[in-house]
Amino acid sequence: MQIRVPDQPYASIEAEALVTYVVDKDPKLEGVAGEIDRAMGGKLTSLAESGEITGKALEMVLIHFPQGLAAERLLLVGAGKPGKFAQSDLRKIAGAALRHLKSRGVKNFAFLAREGERSPEAAQAVVEGLIAADFESDKYRSEKKNRAIQSASLAGFDDGLSGNLDDAIERGRIVAESQNFARDLINEPSNRLTPRMLAEKAEQMALESGLGIEVLDEQRIVELKMGALIGVAQGSVEPPRVIVVRYIPETAAAGGPILGLVGKAVTFDTGGISIKPANNMEKMKYDMGGGATMLGAMRALAYLKPKIPVIAVIPATENMPGARAQKPGDVQVAMSGKTIEVINTDAEGRLILAEGITYAKQLGCTHLVDAATLTGAIEVALSNVNVGAFGTPREYLDRFLASASAVGEKMWPMPIDDEYEEMIKSNIADIRNTGSGKGGGAITAAWFLKEFAEDTPWVHLDIAATCWLDDGRPWLAKGPTGVAIRSIIDFALKL
Repeated sequence: MQIRVPDQPYASIEAEALVTYVVDKDPKLEGVAGEIDRAMGGKLTSLAESGEITGKALEMVLIHFPQGLAAERLLLVGAGKPGKFAQSDLRKIAGAALRHLKSRGVKNFAFLAREGERSPEAAQAVVEGLIAADFESDKYRSEKKNRAIQSASLAGFDDGLSGNLDDAIERGRIVAESQNFARDLINEPSNRLTPRMLAEKAEQMALESGLGIEVLDEQRIVELKMGALIGVAQGSVEPPRVIVVRYIPETAAAGGPILGLVGKAVTFDTGGISIKPANNMEKMKYDMGGGATMLGAMRALAYLKPKIPVIAVIPATENMPGARAQKPGDVQVAMSGKTIEVINTDAEGRLILAEGITYAKQLGCTHLVDAATLTGAIEVALSNVNVGAFGTPREYLDRFLASASAVGEKMWPMPIDDEYEEMIKSNIADIRNTGSGKGGGAITAAWFLKEFAEDTPWVHLDIAATCWLDDGRPWLAKGPTGVAIRSIIDFALKL
């Protein structure tokens, strides 16, 4: 999709549609909506007074052949209540508009931001929303229903922004295309994305982006004594991999932070011997969503060039109930030397993340962020609205949550009190891989990971309930979301 910045007034832009937005309970239709209303002889005011235009969040009103505009259609999108409107909402508005129009066969349109919302940052948000919204999950359909948008124009932006505007558009494209790269990986069936295949795709991405990459094979994993990862992998005929992707800036301050990104990549999760119910098991192809998230973030950082080194460590495996699979009650020795009693083989994600965290620290990472489709318990706590965010120290978590807020991703800080540590103590090993008490499953999983992060500043993102949408959003197709990528990018650039 081409993104253009026309140099003529919005009223004279010849496009199949012009999009703008109105806030809730704004009968006066001020700003650009008021200008358009006057050009149309007050027709928008009449629609607002009749209740057809309300401005409720993401409500769509499509008007054909609007008077005073060169565009063939005018699409008004509801922006919600003015007191709650944020710049990040432009992503949703732009994305929802694109999906609404392309379902009607529109190939090109112009997006008109309101006065006061025409900064480079606003343009970046719009571009991110447009490109993310254009992604579809129908890769393997013989007959695709996707009606691709050919071009979108950003109207009303000040010519004086010039290079800053161009840079913002390019940043928006990089972030959204990296999000879509991760979504495409998450959407892949497990027979087309084994651990080795994931490593190959990571190598191709790293080569194209100028990143360093190393892939540890099963022999190297054994040499490093990653017993927790080996335990999960041993039930499958597919060998595990550990994918290490490096970004090194041209000039990095000596003694400065090195950010480690650790992502869970279980390319298919049957639950192992503690097998999952058959219903919905096909979705377990997306249990590598954390790993894809980190690969998407690394792709973007390769182009956006933060001032600090960033290393992604992605342990990849299948979790299968084969003849050699680990069994409930087994004890594994992790790379760190900690012993783990395996209570439930379906609590495998924390086992492989433990090895990823330990290895990231061994590679010199001073600050950590991990992401994983880790627990069903997080959906019980937060539904599919917020990512569950854990971390220590709290100041470090708060810095990450500030990035999430800045880019409009919903995350909620979860407790990690010392009382939960007692729940993962084992009678025969150092720790157990599930909590001994009732409830708190997402928290005890986080505490398990904290045992390996130790005193290193660390954030854990449980994206199990937000990585995949069973039902689409107005601004996003159903399927993989790419959640947390924007937050991780923003955090790395600011760290």
